[in-house]
Amino acid sequence: MLIVLIKSVITFILVFFFVRLMGKRQLGEMQPLELVITLIIAEVACIPMNDPYIPFYSGVIPIVTLAFLHIVFSYLSRKSMFVRRLLSGRSVIAIDKDGINYDNLKKMNVNINDLIEAVRSAGYVDLKDIEYAIFETNGKLCVVEKPTSGEETAPAYLPLALLIDGKWEDENLKTAGVTRPQIVKALNKNKVHAVRDVLYADIRQDGTLYVSPKNAKCFTSAVRITGGDNW
Repeated sequence: MLIVLIKSVITFILVFFFVRLMGKRQLGEMQPLELVITLIIAEVACIPMNDPYIPFYSGVIPIVTLAFLHIVFSYLSRKSMFVRRLLSGRSVIAIDKDGINYDNLKKMNVNINDLIEAVRSAGYVDLKDIEYAIFETNGKLCVVEKPTSGEETAPAYLPLALLIDGKWEDENLKTAGVTRPQIVKALNKNKVHAVRDVLYADIRQDGTLYVSPKNAKCFTSAVRITGGDNW
C-alpha cells in the first residue's frame, strides 16, 4: 500500500509539472499535438499507480519522454511555420461574404449541422447576421458580425495575416494584392527596419495595415491593395 501511495504522489507531481509546461489552456483550447500528448500521459500515468508490481520507471519514462517531445515540438513550431502548420493546421473560413463555404467545410469534414451548432454556441442564431465565421486550429469558431444598418456604420473587415514571427505569409500577400516591398516600406516608415523584428502584421480590405513589433509599440499604416474583393 505504501508503494502505491508513493508512486501516486510522484506521478502526480510529474504530470502536474508537465501540464504546467503546456501553459494555461483549457482542454477545449488545446492544439491537436497537446491534446494527443495529454491523453497518452493520462493513460500511462495510471498503469504504475494501479499495480504495485509494475516497475515505477515504466510510467515515469513515457511521461518524461512525452514532456521532452512537447518541448521539442513547441520549439520547432516557434521557429518554423511549416512545422507549426503541420502540427496545428490552419484556420479555415467557414462563412464568408458569399455565404457558407462548402468546399472548406468538406476539407474540415464538417457538415452543415455541425456548423449551425457551432454558430449557435458562439451566440448567433441567424446566419444572415454573420459576415465571417472562422474555425480556429483549436476547433473554436470565431465570428465577425455584419455591421448594423446605418450610414455611419463602418463595414466589417477580415484581417489577413501577412507576417507571423517575422515570416511572410505569401499566400495572404497574394490574396490581398500587396507586395513585400510595399509592406517593408510601411515598416521602415514607422522605424521598423527588419522583418524579423515583427511579431505580427495583418491587413484589411480597406488597406489598413496593423503591425505589432516584438520590442516596440504597435501601429497602423495605410497601404494600397488590389485584392480587397478577394476575401
